[in-house]
Amino acid sequence: MRLVVQRVRECSVKVNNQVIGEIESGLLAYLGVEKGDSSKDLEYLVNKLTGLRVFNDKNGKMNLSVKDVGKSIMVISQFTICADTRKGFRPSYNNAEQPDLARELYHDFIKKIKKSNIHVENGKFQEDMKIMYINDGPVTILLDSKKIF
Repeated sequence: MRLVVQRVRECSVKVNNQVIGEIESGLLAYLGVEKGDSSKDLEYLVNKLTGLRVFNDKNGKMNLSVKDVGKSIMVISQFTICADTRKGFRPSYNNAEQPDLARELYHDFIKKIKKSNIHVENGKFQEDMKIMYINDGPVTILLDSKKIF
């Protein structure tokens, strides 16, 4: 399971030209579910995401988490971050999980974050979405559950 996390000043997602989710400042998290991912991967990334210290403390040091500062998280499903680009120029998506299983983990991911008392907005699984945001910093972090097991 992979996450691309960006600290944002604002973020919204549209489907069919209608805003279906928006946050003020917080984190934008693109979630990619890979074949073989399980609840263990999900738990690891939820804990990392909600505890990631990328917000400034009173001394201007990135030392606070989204929980510490009371901000929100926008979660967007994105199978393309599971791409394998080692051969040629056309990405292979063979590592991406089948949609039914990926959808289930995506929704479980959102539910787990909500249980942490963090406000969560989200996109719509397997839809063409337009994501608008202002990256704050910029701060962009890559998280991969396979790199720790």
